[in-house]
Amino acid sequence: MTPEPRDRLAPFTPAPPKPCAAPGRPARLVPWITALGLALSLAACGDKGTKTAAPQGPVQVGVIALQTQQQQLDTTLPGRTRAYLSAEVRPQVSGILQQRLFTEGAMVRQGQALYQLDDRTLRAAVDSAEAALAKAEASARTQEATARRNAELVKIDAISRQAFDESQAAAAQSRADVGVARANLETARINLRYSRIEAPIAGRTSLSSVTPGALVTANQTNALTTIVQMDPMYVDFTQSSTELVQLKRDWEAGRYQKLDGNQARVRIRLDDGSDYAHEGRLQFAGMIVNDTTGTVTLRAVVPNPDGLLMPGMYVQALLPTGLASDALLIPQQAVNRDLTGRANVLVVNADDRIEKRPVELARALGNRWLVDGGLAAGERLVVDGFQRIKPGDKVSPQVVDLNARKDGAKVPRAPEDGARPASTTQKGQGVDIAPPQAGASTK
Repeated sequence: MTPEPRDRLAPFTPAPPKPCAAPGRPARLVPWITALGLALSLAACGDKGTKTAAPQGPVQVGVIALQTQQQQLDTTLPGRTRAYLSAEVRPQVSGILQQRLFTEGAMVRQGQALYQLDDRTLRAAVDSAEAALAKAEASARTQEATARRNAELVKIDAISRQAFDESQAAAAQSRADVGVARANLETARINLRYSRIEAPIAGRTSLSSVTPGALVTANQTNALTTIVQMDPMYVDFTQSSTELVQLKRDWEAGRYQKLDGNQARVRIRLDDGSDYAHEGRLQFAGMIVNDTTGTVTLRAVVPNPDGLLMPGMYVQALLPTGLASDALLIPQQAVNRDLTGRANVLVVNADDRIEKRPVELARALGNRWLVDGGLAAGERLVVDGFQRIKPGDKVSPQVVDLNARKDGAKVPRAPEDGARPASTTQKGQGVDIAPPQAGASTK
């Protein structure tokens, strides 16, 4: 007997649960017990499916082999640029300024005319001095002739000895008057030349403090303009006396090789963080410690052919302080710190297992740390794949190239069979793990 067809759209109404026959058990607990049993059955099925999945192999991590190298040690010091030569231009004679003969801010050569004063009174003084010299010379000739005649007359007792002495003294005085008149003439001529104010040195001029028509006086307080020579330039910077003492102790202990101070090169970093194209030379180091700041002043001479450096600029000087012959450098990305702030790294031991190692760091050199203890040359340092490992894990170390390009590299997609890819790139670290060559060992 065939059952009657039902409407497919008719809702299904489950039969009400039958009351449990067990005495003392409420009927409302039966649905919850049924649902709990169904969940446990599904979980058991899921565990069975997980256990049947293919096992994963050792995790690939990027490592580098540590090697010692010779490293120059620098210290970064703040400093200011100073002009190699600087001259304040002031008038040496008084007068009315007639002309300004240079362009403000332009380069001038030594001896170039900068200002012109009204020189009419100075020319008149020269003419007066020339006339006074001519008068003195005429008087001197007369006195010389009289002295010569009296010298002949005194021999025959024609004149007294007193008259002879007076004529000789008058001749000598006339010669002195000629010298005074000649000196006055030279002074007048010098003052006339000073009416044309010239550049004492070659360099670049600043703004002019006076305009034509202004009255200037000799040796006044305010300078008319300032000329600075900017090629080369001085860079004055200071170093803490404490750092110098510590550096000397390191030299005495043999940790660093001392560089020749007379041949030390100084690199300059501008205020915007860019490096200056030309290197300077350390000229001298002050041997007196400032009792207020506790620093020692150092000075370097830096070429400035393009005029990029200007007096008063803030710069940073990278001064070489020593040479580490067996320096061990590690990338900063490989260093982690615990809650106490102590630095530690992950290394791959001889059994290809991860080992956590505390290290002592001396200083930062760019994007690397100078290791002071805890690592040795030849050890394999983990630099990529930190998220997938922990101390004690078995890994497959792969040598990485830290000089690979940092961006633009794509992470390859994992194979369908669950095996790990041969090359991976950790996001944000910019290192590529190269797959091992055929037949090569991964240790």
